[in-house]
Amino acid sequence: MIRRLLHYSSPVARRLLIAELVFIVATAILQGVAFLMLVPLLRALFLGDADAVRQGLVVLAAVGACYVLTTWFASQIGMKASSALLDSLLTRLGDRLVELPVSWFAADRSGLVTGIATQGAMFVSNMPYAILRQILIGFVTPATVLVGMYLVDWRLALAMTVMIPVLLVGYRWLRNAIGRGDARHAEAVADASNRVIEFARVQPALRTVGEGSIADRLVEDALQNQHRAYRGMLVTGGAGIATFAGLVQLSLTLLLVVGAFLAVGGTVDVATLIALLVLGVRFNEPIVAAGDLGGGVAVARTTLDQLDRLAAVTALPEPQAPAVAADAGIAFDGVTFGYGGEPVLRDLSFRAPAGRMTAIVGPSGSGKTTITKLIARFYDPDEGTVSIGGVALPDLGTAAVEAAVAPVFQDVYLFDDTILGNIWIGNPDLHRDDVIAAATRARVDEIVARLPGGWDARVGEGGSNLSGGERQRVSIARALLKDAPIVVLDEATAALDIGNEIAIGEAVDAIRADRTLIVVAHRLQTIMTADRIIMLDGDGGIRETGSHAELLAAGGAYAGYWRERVEAAGWQLAAPDTAPDPLPERTRDDR
Repeated sequence: MIRRLLHYSSPVARRLLIAELVFIVATAILQGVAFLMLVPLLRALFLGDADAVRQGLVVLAAVGACYVLTTWFASQIGMKASSALLDSLLTRLGDRLVELPVSWFAADRSGLVTGIATQGAMFVSNMPYAILRQILIGFVTPATVLVGMYLVDWRLALAMTVMIPVLLVGYRWLRNAIGRGDARHAEAVADASNRVIEFARVQPALRTVGEGSIADRLVEDALQNQHRAYRGMLVTGGAGIATFAGLVQLSLTLLLVVGAFLAVGGTVDVATLIALLVLGVRFNEPIVAAGDLGGGVAVARTTLDQLDRLAAVTALPEPQAPAVAADAGIAFDGVTFGYGGEPVLRDLSFRAPAGRMTAIVGPSGSGKTTITKLIARFYDPDEGTVSIGGVALPDLGTAAVEAAVAPVFQDVYLFDDTILGNIWIGNPDLHRDDVIAAATRARVDEIVARLPGGWDARVGEGGSNLSGGERQRVSIARALLKDAPIVVLDEATAALDIGNEIAIGEAVDAIRADRTLIVVAHRLQTIMTADRIIMLDGDGGIRETGSHAELLAAGGAYAGYWRERVEAAGWQLAAPDTAPDPLPERTRDDR
């Protein structure tokens, strides 16, 4: 455990922990020496030797003073070490979360991460002084006493030594049993936390179905599972602590039996026997305390095991010397990819020219969103390569890809901050006026005009104070502020009211002027004005590709898709001989 704590410590925390452990061991040794001083002191009292009593008290007082001093130093260093260790754990956790591939977050890990960052990290950081100190004292102090007892009477010392392997086996069993129970409980807590967080997030949807929904049952089942795991941990821990306490009492009983046998035989005088029996009681007390706290080590080990598993997650490969992309063009070459099961994309190849707008269309489940995630390097393909400017993304490195690509996904998350603050994170180095200018291009100024507080109005947790279309405008403003050469829009205009659709459409027009734009498009105006359209089939491949006019003229699958969309939207196409302009007129139904 000490080795693992030092592994997760910063250099400052490591020095403080080592110093704390040194003082704790010194404290434990001094405590053992003080206990040993009771033997000659009690013997002198029984024999009525006043001089020996005075000398014993002087020595005991000196040892006690040193004990108090080392305990004070251990406590002062312990507080600083706990603070430094907590900072180290949270820093390591944050750094690791940033390094993990986005695929790791595909499953809901919020409960796990929350547990590590709160109770787990706090418990581990406090463990060296609150728990490990008592455990070290519980073993170092009796060891000191045992060494001293060999100097007084080797037979009684041998009787105590015989029980040490039994106590060690009992302590190990206790620690492992509590550790297994706590690991099951930690998993149950993480699952319950995930369910409760999910339950809170989807309240609008749940209230439409009323009580007794599947979400209610899932939350209830998760909480019941957590309660069962907690009860199991208490039962296992209680049984283990009771068993260990019984073994400690057995060692004391053995000492009493051997001492009585020696006293009856006349080989040990009564004064020495009483002093040794008192010493035996003091020998066992720290061990009992250590056993009671042994479960705390197992609980802390659960958090460290979780950190170990995070460290073992395979990150995306990074280049030793990152290459430089020639331009902002995007290419998929023979890409096959699936989320751990059947491939979503199969041998997919296409080009998205730099500085042009490429629209991706196709049926639901054809892999449109997957393409955008591969461009942003949330995943690497199972086969084939995705490249920017002729360089495969693994050769560019994640940092270069993140700098080059600004994604705007359908599900926009905003932090519980001001509107301006949520946009500013796109480029924290810019001046406030530059942020407002970018936000105005995305038509966020219209949102600000109606909110009390203007640009400093808070958006609520997750952007709850804004509509879906308004949150998307804020997200597009982030992309504008980031000024990345590639912008990926995933259904950014789907299912919006007419006001937000027009505003976002204008923001898209502002983006495409000098950037490579990849749009998962449903808005007809966006599709028909794209420089290049890629239509996916339902099997993870490409059915057709070309410009809007070329694909309509071909009369293939895209032409049929277009007619269906037009009819569904209530558009009317003018006759070709009377209206050469391909832009259809909208009717009042398209709102």
